[in-house]
Amino acid sequence: MMGITRGVSTLIGAAVAGFLIWLATQMGDGSAGEYWATYGLIAAAGLTMALSQILGGWTKWGWPRLSAGVFLLGFLPVLLVGGWVLLARQPADFFNTSNWSRDLGIDGVVGDLGELLAALAFGIGLTFGLTFDTAGPQPEVVVDDVRRRGVGRTPAPVPTTDGSTTRTHDRPAADEPLTAERAEQTDTEERGHRFGLRRRRPVASNPEPRDEL
Repeated sequence: MMGITRGVSTLIGAAVAGFLIWLATQMGDGSAGEYWATYGLIAAAGLTMALSQILGGWTKWGWPRLSAGVFLLGFLPVLLVGGWVLLARQPADFFNTSNWSRDLGIDGVVGDLGELLAALAFGIGLTFGLTFDTAGPQPEVVVDDVRRRGVGRTPAPVPTTDGSTTRTHDRPAADEPLTAERAEQTDTEERGHRFGLRRRRPVASNPEPRDEL
């Protein structure tokens, strides 16, 4: 199902991008306005292709969001280089970019890239579209039915040998000293057996009196 959805969205994106490119061919580049309209439509075609992949479930579904890392490290350098070439090849060089290119010694590279302005404009739009990503749906937290049923319940009383009752949550607190003493005694006996020692049991200080005949 994911492949079908992505295929349909890719086809729609390619159709829209092709229409934008065809529309750009009708603009011309004789004036500055026509020049920027032409390559702006080509850049929009590249953006359409990138967005078609996101909307078609290319990542993780969910609402698109702008990735700051991709925008700063991926898109801005592409925009700087591509925009510099587009500015240098416009009909009226308002920003005098071509002269700056000669001063920087990059006029040869700018001239070569200027032969493929359409590819540069398409790449700028495509790279900008790749800065968007989807966060994905938030997972729904499901509480276990057994745990949910056990919350808020008071444990039932447990009868003792003397006829009284005690609650299960009171027993661990009452047995903590006895449990600690038993653990300490067991640890001491294990160390004694380990080293060949045997611990003598303490003799009661007040032995029970024997019945005299």
